[in-house]
Amino acid sequence: MKRTRRTVCTTAALTLALSALLLTEVAHAGKPVGSGKGSDTSEQGGSDKSGTGIYAAAKVTYSGSVAKGGSSGNVTSSDVSWTPPSCWYAPMYGAKEFKKKMSKELKDAASAPGMTGHAGAAINELQRHYEDDYGWTDTPGYKDYNVDKDGEGMFWAAVENPDEPDYLKRTSCSDIPFWVENGEAPPPQYEEAIKPEILAALAYQHMELPKTKVTLAPDGATKVKLPTWAWLDKAAFDDVKATAAINVPGFHLEATTTAKPKSLTLDPGTADATTLPANGECLIVGDTIGEPYAKGKSKETPPCGIVYGRSSAGSTFPLKASLTWEISWTGTGHDVAEAMPDGKIEAVQQVTVEEIQSINR
Repeated sequence: MKRTRRTVCTTAALTLALSALLLTEVAHAGKPVGSGKGSDTSEQGGSDKSGTGIYAAAKVTYSGSVAKGGSSGNVTSSDVSWTPPSCWYAPMYGAKEFKKKMSKELKDAASAPGMTGHAGAAINELQRHYEDDYGWTDTPGYKDYNVDKDGEGMFWAAVENPDEPDYLKRTSCSDIPFWVENGEAPPPQYEEAIKPEILAALAYQHMELPKTKVTLAPDGATKVKLPTWAWLDKAAFDDVKATAAINVPGFHLEATTTAKPKSLTLDPGTADATTLPANGECLIVGDTIGEPYAKGKSKETPPCGIVYGRSSAGSTFPLKASLTWEISWTGTGHDVAEAMPDGKIEAVQQVTVEEIQSINR
């Protein structure tokens, strides 16, 4: 008997609860394992050396310039509507291991108090789905958990992004585990199945860019109504790369996200100041963003800088420098770089502004 896939989603929220153990373990599989700039934290997917059907779960691993400890990096997207993936589907279990886990879950659920009526029917339906080839229109059933195909594919299951704060978004990948043959693409109805675009977004989320510190002239303390030159040595901001990968038997995907310095925006920290240029955005010129100050330029107008209109009165002004990076990615099957929203990082440094002293005679 074939039913629409929607039936299983509407008749048994319980179906998802039955897989609670599976999905809990899968959620941990999405958590990055170790990281750090220049590090390589990739892990190889395991193989069924013991003959038990136990395969390594498809953990997303990170390498390159990524945040330490698996946390989110320091990049903020310039597109406020852009967000990294909240969840996805990835290969998780060999057939034998899946049978061991799921059959126990079903047995425990069926023997729990109150499992009658719709709840009992849902348990029975799910059991038939994995054991007796009972399926729906776009979701075929399985015979004995596909044990006779062990090693030829894996059951895929939902993975939660541990850095997604919204519980509903994090748990929105709610389909029950499904089988994918080695070397084959997941069925098209699983739009959140892991793909290079998702890995690129995760690499973006975990990317760690070098901190921004603007060079100023005069350095230390500047003067009211005299231009303060500001610049960044572009050579100190080479392209930065972060890679996210998944590697298990019969399945490998990766994507590398690349950031290139683009422009510097200055916020002087007080309304009594003028930025140069007027919009505060300093573009790359040659090998620098802005222009380094040189002797003899004191009367010139800097292409990147600030003119303060009043002193900081014994205190300081918080100069905020925002460095914008152009972001793109390449990955498995995507050799030509594809654009992503610009990223930016911000840093604040304190600036002392003094009055020009005059001598009265």
